[in-house]
Amino acid sequence: MPSQNNLATRILSNKVKYSRPASTDDGYIDLEFKKSPPKIPHKAILLATVLFLIGTFFCTIGSLLLPGYISQGGREAGADPCSCPCHGILVFLPGFSHLFIACYASKGYLGYS
Repeated sequence: MPSQNNLATRILSNKVKYSRPASTDDGYIDLEFKKSPPKIPHKAILLATVLFLIGTFFCTIGSLLLPGYISQGGREAGADPCSCPCHGILVFLPGFSHLFIACYASKGYLGYS
């Protein structure tokens, strides 16, 4: 452990200038409380867009299959024309809701970030 004299000599040899803080200084700086801008989740928005588009496609195809506007070529036993719009809705809803939240957050609406 260095002795008191060596330590004092080293401190003086560094020529460090200290100044007393202002009387209004409470020890904090403004940058500590500055909010950083939120990071944009690009991958999540891309996934929501893909889900939205796939769900829209399946809902459209399913809505055309049900009334018979387009035919389901080579119907297999067990193929249900109602399954396409059902799967489309299951994929469409999460994609739509996440895109909705992302759009509102980008516009800066209260409660969305």
